[in-house]
Amino acid sequence: MYFKQFLHDEFGCSSYFIASRFSRDAAVIDPQWEVQPYLDLAAERGYTIRAVIDTHLHADHISGNRRLAAATGATLYLHEAAEVHFPFQPLRDGEVVRVGQIELHVVHTPGHRPEAISLLVVNPLRSPEPSMVLSGDTLFVGDVGRPDFGGPEGARQQYASIQRLLGLADWVEVFPAHFEGSCGKGMCGRPSSTIGFERRYNPILQLSREQFEQAASEPPARPLNMTAILAMNQGVADYRWVATTPLVEAVPEITVEAAPAWLQEHHPFILDVREPAEYRAGHLPGAVLLPQADLAVRLAEVPRERKVLVVCAAGARSRRAAGFLLGCGFPQVTSLAGGTNGWRAAGLPLATGTLAEG
Repeated sequence: MYFKQFLHDEFGCSSYFIASRFSRDAAVIDPQWEVQPYLDLAAERGYTIRAVIDTHLHADHISGNRRLAAATGATLYLHEAAEVHFPFQPLRDGEVVRVGQIELHVVHTPGHRPEAISLLVVNPLRSPEPSMVLSGDTLFVGDVGRPDFGGPEGARQQYASIQRLLGLADWVEVFPAHFEGSCGKGMCGRPSSTIGFERRYNPILQLSREQFEQAASEPPARPLNMTAILAMNQGVADYRWVATTPLVEAVPEITVEAAPAWLQEHHPFILDVREPAEYRAGHLPGAVLLPQADLAVRLAEVPRERKVLVVCAAGARSRRAAGFLLGCGFPQVTSLAGGTNGWRAAGLPLATGTLAEG
């Protein structure tokens, strides 16, 4: 068996290339939009990509599944519950996808998403038992996946799905679809682990069922451009430009201390990219709510002719959102370092309650 993990730092994602050294057949799991590295690897080593599998509909980056399948003639697989507007081969719990002698056993692990799956990797020439699990966004290193829009039911499903994975042997290696990013709250940063280590030392897995469900039902903020990305991955809209728009890293910032005078001088458009509940609890006076998840689909609401001050809770989301706006060609974008939390700590006035939207 040949196995390669690709680490994609921009979104903290992992994708996987698995191949049979005997049949020269290969599968790519959770491919990124830029598919050339998979094509180059296959050509370099003499493999033919026969299967393309997404463990779920990604909400933080645009998948390359259809592009890779079209480029190679491979079969595109998703779980049967995936709601998409393009053809695919449906997978069911317990089904096996064969790549030469290698077996990819499908485990339906809903919670993060209804169609989420994990894949148990079995190489019968070595062992009849799985040696690895590609856990998608169900089980991370030091964390678990957030249940997108699932609420309490999603949290209950997530708990049950993780218990299924924890029934695997201690030695089974865990390879998730993320090693950092917005799909969890406290990922370790390591790209892999084992079931035994996570069972013992993953802090989320030490919680009782009730504690787990409570923690999982309070997910972090939705990822940047999630609305557009999910629509693209479902095949209901074409937002491929989001995948090719660079996130500018050199984002101008202004401190909380300097911001009041700067605001008075420039009268910028204040863009609050937090979630609605955060906004209602306190926002800069005059700030307009446009959650980062919706930024790409509501880009026309951000004025290009004015200076734009992007604000979040502490400054991390606003930097990424500002970087996206700069990548889209907005000429005058600044991020508030320290965010609303720093503004509040400085004793500066906040507005509450009313939802102003662009």
